[in-house]
Amino acid sequence: QVQLVESGGGLVQAGGSLRLSCAASVGTFTNYAMAWFRQAPGKEREFVVAINWSGFTTDYADSVKGRFTISRDNAKNTVYLQMNSLKPEDTAVYYCAARWGVTSRYSPSYNYWGQGTQVTVSS
Repeated sequence: QVQLVESGGGLVQAGGSLRLSCAASVGTFTNYAMAWFRQAPGKEREFVVAINWSGFTTDYADSVKGRFTISRDNAKNTVYLQMNSLKPEDTAVYYCAARWGVTSRYSPSYNYWGQGTQVTVSS
């Protein structure tokens, strides 16, 4: 059983930064690709970024490329999302997700999800 716990969300002004963390309770963290998705009110959940087991392969949505950075610390079973130059349209609940094997942008392919953390960007 894998448990994912996100933290680090909050309220920030446009142009500001936040760092999200996702701590995983899992037997072998390196078996899993990790990802962040987000869901804004009234919208479908959307892919943000994914990272493979080693951290050497990442995949970013165009909307966040150049502003967000994903990383993972396999010794701490934790994945991070550094969000810079935040925009009001980044406002959403951010979810951490894990799947066995390679990265994917397809949310149903992720087996495990965190409870989400709210990010609100004011204009």
